[in-house]
Amino acid sequence: MPSDEPETGHKRVLDPERDTDALKALTHPLRIRLLGLLRQDGPATASELAERTGESSASTSYHLRVLAKYAFITEAEHRDGRERRWRAVHSVTSWSNEAMESSAAGRAYVGMARRRQIEHLVASLDRHEADLAEGRLGKEWVEPSGISDLMPRLTPESLTELWDVVSRTLDELTARDADDPRARQVVLFTAGLPLAPPPSPAGEAP
Repeated sequence: MPSDEPETGHKRVLDPERDTDALKALTHPLRIRLLGLLRQDGPATASELAERTGESSASTSYHLRVLAKYAFITEAEHRDGRERRWRAVHSVTSWSNEAMESSAAGRAYVGMARRRQIEHLVASLDRHEADLAEGRLGKEWVEPSGISDLMPRLTPESLTELWDVVSRTLDELTARDADDPRARQVVLFTAGLPLAPPPSPAGEAP
């Protein structure tokens, strides 16, 4: 019997040379959104996803088949025989920024994926605020929730170390809370985007 859950903690690592067709298939805003919905909210049919996205069932059905062709999703356990249910195969899609930077397709995908993540952040903020206002989340979640926009000065090595620390700590905390009934899905966004200094005014030394 197929599992209804993605392989928790299991990553789909994209290689721009080996996964050229899969990468092109994923470079589509609706497919990224559908994959994200299956990962966040669990298995669904094309009709259910059409309702959530405002698309037609024919459109979501087509794009789900493309995602399945390249093994991003697979059929889930069916509630009945009327319509397919789909689930995500992996909980995370990852890649090497350096490898992606070497091809136009890789650069296009990374840029599109990052902008889709920003859209997800906005949608998640709206949902979080509504869940608190309408009582679906308890008041104990008010204090720990938030968004930070710190701007530290770091070397490339320190930024890499920071990513490692965040990932390792998140794994530890997720394992610790796995069986706690109070645990809720938390949409956690992290960003590390170095910026070059602004150009110096004419006649001034940098």
